[in-house]
Amino acid sequence: MDRNTLSSKIFDKMNALLLVLIALTMVFPFFYVFSVSFSSVSDFLENDFLLWPKEWVTDAYEYILSSDRFLHSLLVTIYITVVGTAVNLIFTATMGYALTRSVIGQRAILMMVIFTLLFSAGMIPTYMIVKATGLINSLWALIIPVAISPFNLIIMRQFFLSIPDELKEAAIIDGANEIQIFSKIILPLSKPSLAAFGLFYAVGHWNSYFTGVLYLSDPAKWPIQVILRQIVIVNEPNAALGANEMMLETLPPPVTIQMAAILLATLPILVVYPFLQKHFAKGVMLGSVKG
Repeated sequence: MDRNTLSSKIFDKMNALLLVLIALTMVFPFFYVFSVSFSSVSDFLENDFLLWPKEWVTDAYEYILSSDRFLHSLLVTIYITVVGTAVNLIFTATMGYALTRSVIGQRAILMMVIFTLLFSAGMIPTYMIVKATGLINSLWALIIPVAISPFNLIIMRQFFLSIPDELKEAAIIDGANEIQIFSKIILPLSKPSLAAFGLFYAVGHWNSYFTGVLYLSDPAKWPIQVILRQIVIVNEPNAALGANEMMLETLPPPVTIQMAAILLATLPILVVYPFLQKHFAKGVMLGSVKG
C-alpha cells in the first residue's frame, strides 16, 4: 500500500487523532483526581468541577499520612504483594514444569486445572474452605486460595514445552537430576516469562480488596485497598484512618481526602509497572509457539 496517497495520509491523520482522543480520555480522570487532591477548601466549595486549583495545598495528604493505620495498611499490602507473588511464582513454575514431565496422572491433573479455568466453586464454598483451614482473619487467607492461576499455569507449561529437549537430555547425560535441571536450566531460561507473570500476580494482589473485606475482621490487618474502600465507597475517612494526635484541626473536604488516598494507593504499583512492562510481550509470547 502506497503511504503517499491522499487517502493514506488522511487515514494516518484520523488514526493519530483517534489515538490522541483515547489517550486523553484515559489520562483525564487521573489529572482530575490529582487536581482535586491538592485543592483547598475554598476552591472546592466555589467550583462544582475543578480542573486547576487556584491555591495548591497538601492538607489532604498531611491528613492521610498522619494516620498510623494508613501507613500500616500500606506495609501490609507490600507484604502481601511480595510474599504472595513469590508463592504464586513458586507454585506456578513448579507445577507447570511437573506437568511437562511423564508423571502418573498427568493428563487427569491437567484436565482438573482446565476445569477450574472454566468453572468456579463460588464465594460460599471458598469461604467455607478458608474457614475450615483456620485462615480466617489471617493474611494467608489472601495468598493461599489464589496461589495458582489456572490460565498462567497453562501458559507457563506451554513455555516449558517450548524449551528444546536436547538441553534436558544433555543435562541428564551429565548426571543432573530433575531439581538441578529445573533450577539451573529451566528457570534461567524462563526469566522473561517469570517477570511477566510476576507482575500480573503482583498487580492482582495490590488491587485486591474483596478478599480482605471477606476474610479479615481485624482493621489492623486490612490492606491499603480495604482502607481505600472505606474512604471512597463507604465515605468514612475518619473511621477508616483512625484518630491520632497528628490529625489536622481543620479537616479537608472528604472528596479531597478520597482523591489523595486514591493517588497514594495507586502510586507504588505505577512506579514499579514500567520497569517490567518490557517483559510482557516477550514473556507471554514465548510459550505460544512450540520449537
